[in-house]
Amino acid sequence: MSFSERILGKKNVNGKPHIESIVPAAALPGGEVRISGSGLKPPDLNRPRVQFGDAEGSIVISSDDVVIVKVPEGASSGSVVVSTNGHSSNPHELKIAVPVAESLHPVTNPALDAQGNIYSTVSGTRGQKVAVSVYKIDTDYKMKPFLSDVMNATGIAFDHQGEMYVSSRYDGTVYRVTPNGTMSQFAAGMGVATGIAFDRTGNLYVGDRSGTIFKIAKSRETFVFATLEASVSAYHLAFAPNGDLYVTGPTTSSYDAIYRIDPQGTVHEFFRGLGRPQGIAFDAQANLYVAASIAGKRGIVKITPDKQVSLAVAGHGIVGLAFAPGKAAVVATGNAVHYLAWGIEGMPLYG
Repeated sequence: MSFSERILGKKNVNGKPHIESIVPAAALPGGEVRISGSGLKPPDLNRPRVQFGDAEGSIVISSDDVVIVKVPEGASSGSVVVSTNGHSSNPHELKIAVPVAESLHPVTNPALDAQGNIYSTVSGTRGQKVAVSVYKIDTDYKMKPFLSDVMNATGIAFDHQGEMYVSSRYDGTVYRVTPNGTMSQFAAGMGVATGIAFDRTGNLYVGDRSGTIFKIAKSRETFVFATLEASVSAYHLAFAPNGDLYVTGPTTSSYDAIYRIDPQGTVHEFFRGLGRPQGIAFDAQANLYVAASIAGKRGIVKITPDKQVSLAVAGHGIVGLAFAPGKAAVVATGNAVHYLAWGIEGMPLYG
């Protein structure tokens, strides 16, 4: 920054727009990002142009030092440039998720097997029989039917041996599924079974959204592990690196909590203040990522171990996420699955 720029602060002195930051640094198409800088609004009070590669974004709010813009459909990760009166800003990178499968209906996190294949549900409305319950999306992003006989398939998780487990919120059953798609009943009577997760020793935890977290030992002996406030949609479960279980469960409040349950089953309120928190996942640094809204902004919220909160990914309709190989993530919306080259390493599956 030149001497004159330092003296004048944010005021632009060369007539060219300048981008200082884009927040958040990642988004889905349709998500809104905040561009901060100087000289971002033309002197004639017209709106600037914001280019995401070859695609132009839709301006929501613009001023000289802030532009809020909607990421356009078809945009991909790369440089964002603001143009005013024939002048273009410095490029600034934004990571953008790209859709890899559509016509789905996930209601929580997608799941990945050891080979990197993605699995996602067509959950349907309660009691609806759909043609395909779970789709498999291979590493070439080809989508194929995988399961067809689970009513209201909801949560998906893999055990230490790589076998899949799927919950049904319709009949309260958790099904075990072999790699070739052969399905058998693993546990029944789980209420409105939604989120599922394995701990590091192979016990399965099932969230009954009416207020119970069940623990199922490898012997299939079942315990009530913890009780919570009932959810209007689903419980979403994930284990932290230290072995504590974290749970979200949206209620009718717009100020919902994330709960931490220690290995003894004691429930602690970890954080409160999110709108409709849903799917959750941890990165390798023990940061928690939640599909939720914060301060009216929807997307994926990052919460550090010391409870610092920020919007990490902008996007509407996000219901869950799963970390993928190569410091990437798979992000599920209510009807699609997206791939995000995020640059963030997920927590190893079994710690």
